[in-house]
Amino acid sequence: MKIIIIGASGTLGQKVTAALKEKHEIITAGSKSGDLQVDITSTESILAFYKKAGGFDALVSVTGSGHFGPLSTMTPTDFKKGIDSKLMGQVNLVLIGQHYINPKGSFTLTSGILSSDPVLYGANLSTVNGAINSFVIAAAIGLENGVRINAVSPGVVEDSPEYFDAFPGHIPVAMARVVAGYERSVLGSGTGQVIEIF
Repeated sequence: MKIIIIGASGTLGQKVTAALKEKHEIITAGSKSGDLQVDITSTESILAFYKKAGGFDALVSVTGSGHFGPLSTMTPTDFKKGIDSKLMGQVNLVLIGQHYINPKGSFTLTSGILSSDPVLYGANLSTVNGAINSFVIAAAIGLENGVRINAVSPGVVEDSPEYFDAFPGHIPVAMARVVAGYERSVLGSGTGQVIEIF
């Protein structure tokens, strides 16, 4: 399969890329690195990206940022960061990408455990992750040509110790389990699923 991985240089992206590249053609992408570059906050950039990439069988999005901080000082501008990047960035990858993906292809988006298990300072990401999950469930019944879509929703991962203090009481998730979730989405047959890994 021809698989596009957006965010391939990140903590999760590197491991997902390594797991899939053994048997598949991989195109890596990022805002500043990879085989192709794309700014997911720009629909024009996404459109140009897909035109360069050509037809593909699967897209894995392991990208998108949000705001992490106290609700008492959070501004609408802060909150919009997560909406524009992690939420609409990934939604737009699907809305535009559906016209370039091969029949029976798949989209895999990334949400996260904060959608159902919030932590202090995580209101923006909780909202965004929940919206991504709902989008995937709804989009699955609207995508045509047998195209599938799922979200992988991991807890804090063992390779990101800098985030451990922000997730008190959470047991870090083994990267192998997280990678398996992405493989399940890309290589399996399910659609409209939120693959929770915690």
